[in-house]
Amino acid sequence: MFTGLVQSLGKIAEIRPNATSTRLIVDASGWAHQPDLGASISVNGCCLTVVAIDGGRFAFDVIPQTLRVTSLGKLAVGSGVNLEHAATPMTFLGGHVVLGHVDALGEVVAIETEREWRVRVRLPASLARFVVEKGSIALDGVSLTIARVDDGATHANDGTIIDVCLIPETLARTNLAERRIGDTINIEVDHLAKLVARQLEWMQAREAR
Repeated sequence: MFTGLVQSLGKIAEIRPNATSTRLIVDASGWAHQPDLGASISVNGCCLTVVAIDGGRFAFDVIPQTLRVTSLGKLAVGSGVNLEHAATPMTFLGGHVVLGHVDALGEVVAIETEREWRVRVRLPASLARFVVEKGSIALDGVSLTIARVDDGATHANDGTIIDVCLIPETLARTNLAERRIGDTINIEVDHLAKLVARQLEWMQAREAR
């Protein structure tokens, strides 16, 4: 698992499609961390396995399913990616528990930069019940606090819109400053919220029998 605190910004150095997967080569030469083969790294919020190491370049094999359901399929050579190595029992939990399992793709619908840097993201309607103001969410692997939930934007087809505010430190250390209106972004909602919702569903179904 991860904490959603990005440790380094990498860049996509190569993209090599093959018969069963696509190999992403990430230039992480500015990162002091040296993973072992088989280690887990969060790349834009997706938990990927290191399959090759060449100096400061790490290789990951990404299957078609992952490319379809995350924003990794839209990466190009030169794209910046957020990197975080797996947490340990001694890791300070400065963010929140992030599994690196993307729930859905969101869409950036507005960006305000005047008094504060505020980003509005549309989530699929299926995730609306997992988001609350001041709750946690991971956007491209970055642990953020939800500043606002626009309940008026929650419709069967349109999804729900949330606001997050980005401090200068987050803008400097992650790729979120590069986001533009219309961009897709990886969404992982709070895992604890999903567990609670599932337990309540189970209890309600049991009572209805």
